[in-house]
Amino acid sequence: MRTIEPEIDKQVVSSGWTTAIAILMIVLGIIAIAFPFFASLTSTLLFGWVFIFAGITQIVYAFQSRGAGKVIGKLILGLLYLLAGILVVADPLKGVLALTLVLGITIFLQGVIQVAIAFQMRRISPNWGLMLVSGIIGIIFGIFVWSNFPFGAVWLIGTFIGINLLFDGVWMLTLHSGQRRTSQ
Repeated sequence: MRTIEPEIDKQVVSSGWTTAIAILMIVLGIIAIAFPFFASLTSTLLFGWVFIFAGITQIVYAFQSRGAGKVIGKLILGLLYLLAGILVVADPLKGVLALTLVLGITIFLQGVIQVAIAFQMRRISPNWGLMLVSGIIGIIFGIFVWSNFPFGAVWLIGTFIGINLLFDGVWMLTLHSGQRRTSQ
């Protein structure tokens, strides 16, 4: 019996962009591991600026809404985004602490999702096991972040971002090369 594989998955896996993104992720991962404090501050500042721009966008959107209830709710949300971004950019070291908790949760959830996706990818790529390993490592890293908080926050974010990028880049690169071999 022939199984029908989703065409979109094959297109994503065999894309030349996948290789370029995978290599970029590997390089960024190595840089973050080599300079964890810099990577921690940089990622924190990046998130701060994202919140500032999201806040401004939300405030503008609020004033375009109709009805007092909608405007007030969206305005409050926009102001919260803006305030959070300003606080992080003004004191990135305190932002690192907050980001450490958020990152720990995110890496943990990303790991859980990758494990689930890895089992789905086993029909498409012979290298699905690397994605599974990456997901399991993400779960372990998420738990490790929580257990070392707040003492390791300054170097932990940068190091874990680096390791996570490195492993994600490796599984993406091998997934792509495995797909090419099976389709030839």
